[in-house]
Amino acid sequence: MTSLSLRQIVEKALAEVGVDPKLSRAQRGRPRTTTWLAIENGFGIRHYASGRHVYIVQTRMGGRVRTITIGPATVLTRHQATMVARRVIAHARVGHDPATVRERIRSAPRMDDFLKEYWQKCEPTWKPSTRTTATDYRRCHIDGAFKDIYVDSLTEADVAKWFAALTDNAGPGAANRCMDILRAALNKAEAWGYRVENTNPCYAVRCNRKVMRTRHLSEVEMTRLGAALADMRNHADQSLRSQAVAITLLLLTGCRRGEILSLQWSDLRGNRLKLRDSKTGPRTVWLGQEAVDLLGEVPRMPKVPWIFASSRTGNPFSDIRDAWVEVRDLAGLRNFRLHDLRHTFASHAVMSRESLPMIGKLLGHRCIKSTARYAHLDDAHLLDAAEEIGRAIEQALAGGR
Repeated sequence: MTSLSLRQIVEKALAEVGVDPKLSRAQRGRPRTTTWLAIENGFGIRHYASGRHVYIVQTRMGGRVRTITIGPATVLTRHQATMVARRVIAHARVGHDPATVRERIRSAPRMDDFLKEYWQKCEPTWKPSTRTTATDYRRCHIDGAFKDIYVDSLTEADVAKWFAALTDNAGPGAANRCMDILRAALNKAEAWGYRVENTNPCYAVRCNRKVMRTRHLSEVEMTRLGAALADMRNHADQSLRSQAVAITLLLLTGCRRGEILSLQWSDLRGNRLKLRDSKTGPRTVWLGQEAVDLLGEVPRMPKVPWIFASSRTGNPFSDIRDAWVEVRDLAGLRNFRLHDLRHTFASHAVMSRESLPMIGKLLGHRCIKSTARYAHLDDAHLLDAAEEIGRAIEQALAGGR
């Protein structure tokens, strides 16, 4: 069999798709022309003066006519080019624009520059507490982690390697929080056209398993804690007395530490606290008579709007961990966090037969699943429930006999 030259292969391919092979020789030195094929509207072969022939598809995208080059006719078969053309046309009909995507990706910044832009645009919409926390995590663990990598070329392997190292160095919880921040930022990168849609590499990396905290105070531990708090509320230092009241209020209301420490006297409305801000936004906290009486022990300082403030500076307490450690050690509570007081509030509410929706309302949860994570039962209540259910079943069986 006689071997064909490259020119003959090209001419043969053109002939198979219905194009006159002489057209390629006649085009040298002339403007490009296009032969449209009847397989799909907008699908054809473009002939250049250099003798090159490529498959193209032309369709309307985003209100403009776009021409997409599929590939050379010397490499692609007619069937292959047709399949590609049909996909491009289908994408155009649902609003995708491959040409625009490529144009946007070419202007994608490096990761560090993108994070600066993301912070500048999105940070003003965040709550102050979110802004502070996210900025700290970014400064410590995200800035410089993807040096010289462009935002559109960040891969799953890059993210997985960074996440594994961060888990070892900073711990599983910090790594998960940083992953949430990076995931949200890359979602914006897609929305702003820096990345192709649905290519966020963070979704392919599995986060660390969350540790389920089940620690809450038993009745005996509550008694010891109450005695330790009563001693501190009688302390000579007014600041320590105020902090003891704040800790007690955490247990009586189930509020978060920041919600209590940011309280102002104007937020106290009888038996209600009107929180100006919380993790889920402004909300109302209902107070029992014990909590109302407790707040009456806090002296008001002139020209100081904060309920829990330093007697020396008049500034609100930024943290009460030192006072909590002293109370915790005095009560003999090991491995008990300040936030576990919130778990204790929810657990005792469950053991008092309150419903999860009611407890969620008191805790300020939006999702019932969050409330379920806070509500724990001790062994005595589980045993009582088992015995009660057993008696009910036994009575039903006896009635049947």
